[in-house]
Amino acid sequence: MTTAIGADIYGADVRNSEHVAQIKQAFAEHSVLSIRNQHLEPDEHIAFAEAIGKININRFFTPLESHPNIAIVLKEKDQKGAIGEVWHTDHSYDVEPALGSILSAKEMPPVGGDTAFSSMAAAYDALSDKFKQAIEGLEAWHGTYHVFVGSPEAQKARAEGRLNANAMPEPDVKHPLVIKHPLSGRPCLYVNPQFTTRIDGMSKTESDALLNGIYEHCKQPEFQCRVRWREGDLTMWDNRSTWHKAINDYHGYRRYMHRITIEGCALEAA
Repeated sequence: MTTAIGADIYGADVRNSEHVAQIKQAFAEHSVLSIRNQHLEPDEHIAFAEAIGKININRFFTPLESHPNIAIVLKEKDQKGAIGEVWHTDHSYDVEPALGSILSAKEMPPVGGDTAFSSMAAAYDALSDKFKQAIEGLEAWHGTYHVFVGSPEAQKARAEGRLNANAMPEPDVKHPLVIKHPLSGRPCLYVNPQFTTRIDGMSKTESDALLNGIYEHCKQPEFQCRVRWREGDLTMWDNRSTWHKAINDYHGYRRYMHRITIEGCALEAA
């Protein structure tokens, strides 16, 4: 998709074990893969996910009634807010953050509804040596209350059934600000605007100043790619090396997707 991040895959079949092996190799290199024209049934979606790793059931998303290990990602045509509009990294709030997610497009609007991704490996590489030295060894806290429970947007999404009204946050967790990626070994920035709450050992003023500077750096388009969805497409991404956000530019249309998240591992400092 760009030299920094992402690749489209055509002519593959995720039901084919030989193709899956090649997809896993490409995933380590590109971090975001859009595998076109798959049209998976829920059981097929689950089988492909299990070929990648163990499934993680997100406690905040409403599950598919017939397959509770699949989460529903939905915006109805009369709704204005979309889940995931802010740049974020899924599951950074877990002790062992999820490897990534596999999203299947079931019903797409005729225009809009893209997903944008940003490479945290490319963003780290573009930092000055002096700044890399300044953030070496730092750790940051990540949490969920302000996103999934405490905000007016979360309360509205819970009332609409788009988030699990019974799910409650767990204690914040701490991760290295720069991690060694578990697959590629590349150093990656590991903070994000939605779930990172503060840098450990700093005052709020100091932490906000440093985090906001990192966020502005990571939002540069040179580090990004965009997935333009079609019904039946399957996109998978690596949470340890990317941010993503939903582009909410399709008011008046329905967008319906199935998401499976894959468990990850504890993160090591670069």
